[in-house]
Amino acid sequence: MIPELQNLNESELDLLKKIPAMVTILIAGADEEISKSELKEAVNVTKIKQSKARKELLSYYKEVAPDFEESLNELLNSYPQEAEVRSKQVIEEIERLNSILTKVDKDWAVQFIESMKDIAKRVAEAAGGVFGYLSIGYEESKLIDLKMIKVPA
Repeated sequence: MIPELQNLNESELDLLKKIPAMVTILIAGADEEISKSELKEAVNVTKIKQSKARKELLSYYKEVAPDFEESLNELLNSYPQEAEVRSKQVIEEIERLNSILTKVDKDWAVQFIESMKDIAKRVAEAAGGVFGYLSIGYEESKLIDLKMIKVPA
């Protein structure tokens, strides 16, 4: 158990563990097509974060990363194929995170949100731009700052 998350119940922990995959699906699917390069980048970023994340999040990523790809694929298969419907559903689920973040240490929550924004940016960059890299498409740019996630007061 991650010390910062000990106040959470099982369903809250489950959602918290799925957030990186949800962010990936939201950003990758923003332009209607979820590409293999976007999914691969999310898996790579999550693996890297096991050892190179902000120190407050290392234990979180050590718990999430080993099953991330499987979790990502399961979630991807559970959502509707139509981009607009999928995005709306994913955003609604991500918004549930706001009540959970009020129950954890504020500094941890801020670091977590920044880390999710980093994943969003890396996924968005994975499919766009010159030679398909390092540019963010218009649809992705509208979602990349994850405004649906609020920093706890």
